[in-house]
Amino acid sequence: MKNAGRVTDMGHAAYAKDGTDQREAQYCPFETLEEVWNFDAVKEYGLPDENEQVEAYERILQHAGEQEPDTLTPGGTYKTLVSGAIATFGWDMLLMGASDPGKMENVFDSYYRRSEFFYKCWAQTSAEAILTHDDFVWSSGAFMNPEIYREVLIPRYKELWKIIHDTGKKVLFCADGNFMEFAGDIVEAGADALIFEPMNDFDFMVDNFGEECCLIGSFVDARDMTFHHWDKVKADIDRTFERLQDCKGAIVAVGNHLPANITDEMLERYFTELIPQLRK
Repeated sequence: MKNAGRVTDMGHAAYAKDGTDQREAQYCPFETLEEVWNFDAVKEYGLPDENEQVEAYERILQHAGEQEPDTLTPGGTYKTLVSGAIATFGWDMLLMGASDPGKMENVFDSYYRRSEFFYKCWAQTSAEAILTHDDFVWSSGAFMNPEIYREVLIPRYKELWKIIHDTGKKVLFCADGNFMEFAGDIVEAGADALIFEPMNDFDFMVDNFGEECCLIGSFVDARDMTFHHWDKVKADIDRTFERLQDCKGAIVAVGNHLPANITDEMLERYFTELIPQLRK
């Protein structure tokens, strides 16, 4: 996107322990709401050659398979409907634009049409699963009118996932923040797995979706690992495995993953505790 058209700054996901990742935020090139509401992601960023894109994806999969033959490597998109809009407009203009769901629908639809192209490309590869990443909520939950989620976003996820399911592949849905309010809608739309942070209560996820789909998460919070709360981490590992007995399938994960400032000692204690339970 960055080399093809206008973008703002959605932040970054790679953090260095010594702070060398720090950078200046990029300014927003959108000055009016009319510019936001008239935006079309396909026209702005274009689309690559389909055959070349499929071949590029397949090379990634083959290389990953050679490097990690026992690891599932999914395909997928990171900047889907909402994350794509965050990258384009930044938070301020996106939130103001979303104040009018009717005008914003066409904008989100343009990200859907762009995503559709890449999903059709992934569908032609050997990937067994496709991951849809879209940070569509905050830690506190929805940041837009729920109408946008249920009438604009999730129906379009469903259409994307039909492309994947028609080829026999699985769909993994991932979002930061608390999306418990919409988890049922996401599963109903076709998600085969939910990837979530610990602000989504693991008990809630198991009780409501443990028998329907694969849960990728746990009770363990990366913040407890970072601040050396080992007793809490140990208790949360134990709680997780107790609830896994009620799950159709699961992948144990730490929500928001493992930041660089977790000590080696904590990581060793975590995996020393975790791995024997996984092998039972």
